[in-house]
Amino acid sequence: DNCVTVCNMENFDPLGIHTGDSIVMAPSQTMSDEEYHMLRETAIRVVKHLGIVGECNIQYALHPESLEYCIIEVNARLSRSSALASKATGYPLAFVAAKLGLGIPLNEVQNAVTKKTQACFEPSLDYIVTKIPRWDMSKFQGVAKNIGSAMKSVGEVMSIGRTMEESLQKAIRMVDPSNPGFQPTVRFETMDDLMQELTVPTDRRIFAIAQAMYEKTLSVSEIHDITKIDHWFLRRCESIVKTWDAMKGKTLGDMDAAMLLEAKKDGFSDIQIAEFVNSTEEEVRTKRKGFDITPSTKQIDTLAAEYPADTNYLYTTYHGSEDDVESADGGVMVLGSGAYRIGSSIEFDWCGVSAIRTLRAMGKKATMVNYNPETVSTDYDECDRLYFDELSAERIRDIYEKDNAEGVVVSVGGQIPNGLAIPLDAAGVNIMGTSAAMIDNAE
Repeated sequence: DNCVTVCNMENFDPLGIHTGDSIVMAPSQTMSDEEYHMLRETAIRVVKHLGIVGECNIQYALHPESLEYCIIEVNARLSRSSALASKATGYPLAFVAAKLGLGIPLNEVQNAVTKKTQACFEPSLDYIVTKIPRWDMSKFQGVAKNIGSAMKSVGEVMSIGRTMEESLQKAIRMVDPSNPGFQPTVRFETMDDLMQELTVPTDRRIFAIAQAMYEKTLSVSEIHDITKIDHWFLRRCESIVKTWDAMKGKTLGDMDAAMLLEAKKDGFSDIQIAEFVNSTEEEVRTKRKGFDITPSTKQIDTLAAEYPADTNYLYTTYHGSEDDVESADGGVMVLGSGAYRIGSSIEFDWCGVSAIRTLRAMGKKATMVNYNPETVSTDYDECDRLYFDELSAERIRDIYEKDNAEGVVVSVGGQIPNGLAIPLDAAGVNIMGTSAAMIDNAE
C-alpha cells in the first residue's frame, strides 16, 4: 500500500488553457505549504480509492484566494506530462511503474540516480524546470492562433535553472532559436493589439507581456488584472526587465564583473547582452571569460544533494560556485534535435540515439546535448553524459571547452545543430564528419 507523489507542477497560465499549451514550472512556485499538502493528500486518497497500480497523474484547478479546488482529470496512465515529470525530477516513472505492474514492491525498486536509496521517496528539487510548448500554427494559413482548452502544441521544451528568470529565458530560446529570450521579439504595433493579445491569449502572449514590461506601458498589477497570471510569476519577469534597464545605454566597456554576472544569472545570453550594449557575441564572451564568469555544471540528483548522486544527468547554471562533476576529459558531443515540430520529429531522435550507441560500442565516451523531454536521447542511461541544455553556439562551446571534447557531431539532429556548424567551426570547435563549409554549401 505504498504511494508517493513524484512531481508537483504549476501552470504559469491560469485555468482555461490546456496544460499542454501552458508554460509550466516544476516544482510549483506560488502555492502555500497548506495548499501543497492538501492537494498531495488528496492525490494519495484518490489513487488508493481507484486502486491504481503503477503511475498516475492528476490535474487540479485551485482557487487563487481560497482552499477551494476541483479535480479536472485523473489519468491512470503515462502521458506527455509523465515524460516531463520524469525528466524534471530524474525519477524514471515508466521504469518504476513497469516494476510495480510486475508485482515488485515500491520499497524494493532501487533509485536509479543515487543507486543507494529506494524508489519509495519523493524527489526534492534544488532547481526550477520550465516547460514551454512548441506551436507550428504559422505553417497553416487561416488557422486560429488562440490557445484554450483544446491542445494545439506539437511539442515542448524543458529548461533547467536555479531561478525562474534563468530557467524561463533559456526555455524561450529553446522553443525557437530566433527568440533571444524574454524580450519583445514579436511586436504589437498598437495598444489595442497588445491588449487583445493579453486578454485573448495566443502562442505569442509571453512576448506581449515582455513588450508591456520593457516599454513600461502596463504595470505588473494591470497585467495581472488582464491575464490573471499570478503576481509572483509576473514579478520574476519584471526582475529580468530591471536587469535590462540597468544595462540600457551602457557600452561593453562600462560593464563590470558584477553587472555581467547578474545578467548571466538572470538568463541573458551573450547575444542578448551584445545587442543591448552595441557589441558582438564574441566580444561579450571574451570579456565574460576574462572576469572568470563561466557556467557551473550541476547534477539532477533527485534529492537536493541530501545523498551523494551517481548520475550523469547534468545542466549548467550561473548560480553555482563549483561543479558537481569533474570535466569529462574527452569524448564526442552529439547534438540533439530540440523540440518536436512539424517536419522534425522522432526520426532525428532515432538518429541521435543511434549515433551515441555506436560511439559507445566503439569505446568512445558519448555526450548528448538536447532539451526535449519526450525523447529517448534525453534518457540519462543512453550516454556517458547528458546535458539537458540549450543547443546554442554559446552553450555548446561552454561544454566543449569544459569537457575537453574531441569533437562535435552536428549531422544527426536536423536543422538546429546543422545551423550551428559555421559559428562553431569559426570558434575552433572540431566538427566531425562533413566540414562546416561543405554543410553551408549544401544548405
